[in-house]
Amino acid sequence: MAQSTPTFLDELMAAARGCVALLTGNRQASDYFTFSQRGLVGSLIAVLIAVALAGFGPLLSGVPVPPGTASQAIIVNLLLFVAQAGTAWVALRQMGRGDGFVPYMVASNWVTLATAVLLMLSALLGPLGSVLLILVVILAIASFINIGRFVVTLKPLQIGILFLSQAVGVFLALVIVALFLGMPAVGQ
Repeated sequence: MAQSTPTFLDELMAAARGCVALLTGNRQASDYFTFSQRGLVGSLIAVLIAVALAGFGPLLSGVPVPPGTASQAIIVNLLLFVAQAGTAWVALRQMGRGDGFVPYMVASNWVTLATAVLLMLSALLGPLGSVLLILVVILAIASFINIGRFVVTLKPLQIGILFLSQAVGVFLALVIVALFLGMPAVGQ
């Protein structure tokens, strides 16, 4: 008997449970994510939604922004994603854990979407949103560590190396953005 293929919504709901499992330290967190090619594509769609939220979220919430801000945010976020993926691939390969790249990307892509939703919420909450913003940073770090522990099954030193590679990749991407797009105007 043929099995039905899960819809994107089914995958989204399972991944949301997986994100919660990562945050609560559930060792079975990886069971909620789909690490097949289809699962990778679904998680890439989640990243595109997250990037769109980062770009157009302020417009949707009624915050006045200068023209081109949404496009610039989308370009920057896509460049940061490529830097993150590239440095993860290099670091995992260097550690002899290239097999962990797809699971790492799938889980972190879904966490990216969850983070984008929380960041948009923090923008809508005004001053109270800064508390949520601090919480999002803490949750993102906890998620990263638990993706390393429970999804990719890395040792603590390997998680540290992966974290450092991600930090370097993001820093280099931001330098490239600053060189080509200029520094964003603050307070205008």
